[in-house]
Amino acid sequence: MDVLLDALIDSLKMLPFLFAAYLMIEYIERRQGERIEAALAGGGHWGFVPGALLGCVPQCGFSAMAANFYGSRVITLGTLMAVFLATSDEAVPLLLAVPEQWPRLAALLGIKVVLALAAGFCLDLALRRFLPKGVRGGYTGHAGEVDCHEQHEAQQGILRAALAHTLNIFLWVFGFSLAIGFVMEWVGAEAFTGFLAAMGPLQPVFAALIGLVPNCAASILLTQLYLSGSITFSAAVAGLASGAGVGLVVLFKANPSVKQNLFITGLLWAIGAAAGLLLQLLGL
Repeated sequence: MDVLLDALIDSLKMLPFLFAAYLMIEYIERRQGERIEAALAGGGHWGFVPGALLGCVPQCGFSAMAANFYGSRVITLGTLMAVFLATSDEAVPLLLAVPEQWPRLAALLGIKVVLALAAGFCLDLALRRFLPKGVRGGYTGHAGEVDCHEQHEAQQGILRAALAHTLNIFLWVFGFSLAIGFVMEWVGAEAFTGFLAAMGPLQPVFAALIGLVPNCAASILLTQLYLSGSITFSAAVAGLASGAGVGLVVLFKANPSVKQNLFITGLLWAIGAAAGLLLQLLGL
């Protein structure tokens, strides 16, 4: 009962903040969706700049949009990677719901933007000529009939959509909080955190693997583990950097080249893990 009540109380405290965050997200997606789509598709070889900034908006629909564009040769590999690395999915609303974590949230977003810009610059400009075309993709820059905005246009009102999303994430948060609480009670809090701490430098590597799971549950789990003190900030960054929401699923569906898809997945994991290891060395 103690575990149940603690999980319920901690989750309920987040509700007002979650609802406010999702209300803002729904508004941006409804009112600015077409402009965002145009900015992403029209960026050319510098598309990684708007991609890195737009990816920070906590909505996995943008990573799905980018994957669709890449599969249709509308955006470059660097732009796609920038969006994937900057995508924070549900981590932003969850951290917004805990005011004392706002400085860490700002640091997280700043690190992810820098990481996305660096990766995009290297892939599209600095190292482009060294990458085989079979890996970097056949960019043409023409959108054709690709229109992702219609796929993500909601049929319900903003308030109702924000409320539905809030309740959905609340149930995920409550479920994970409950699971983590029961694990800590069963094996002991010290044993559970000790297991993760014993990974040492491998903790970001492990977290980056979790981030590859193409579901918002991965970012929720990583954020909850960080908030509970089970993983470090550097490990959370590693997992959230490699996490692209449903983007990887859409990529494998929209892009026919398995070689490109596997390269992108491996690169996403490697960049996330490397970023986490670097932050860990810096003591963050």
